[in-house]
Amino acid sequence: MEGVLAVLIGLIFAAAVYLMLSGVLVRFIFGFALAGNAVNLLIFTAGRLEHDGPPLIPAGQTALSAPAANALPQALILTAIVIGFALLTFLLALLYRTYAETGTLDADDDRLLREEDDPAPAAPLSERGPA
Repeated sequence: MEGVLAVLIGLIFAAAVYLMLSGVLVRFIFGFALAGNAVNLLIFTAGRLEHDGPPLIPAGQTALSAPAANALPQALILTAIVIGFALLTFLLALLYRTYAETGTLDADDDRLLREEDDPAPAAPLSERGPA
């Protein structure tokens, strides 16, 4: 089972890298989210899928009477999901603002690299004449 998941994780990482290198910012964000999911799956797989070594054994026993899952990878994945969702939301807000300012989402477009000249700042009140 771990071998199948290792191949699946590799395929997901490959798809994520392909999307992130495509040059379109929307695809970059989808690739970033896909890479986060691949990392979560990797952590889950590293926490062992079989129940041969439970994390807690009661005093006086050498093994549990029922199978138990390792709780640490599950807690790490839950935290990573929450942080990944917050980061994805932030990236989508940046994507929206980028499109509103430049009108494009293509990373190769020159409009993303140009800085708009800000209008001249207003003169301080001390230099202004009477109103």
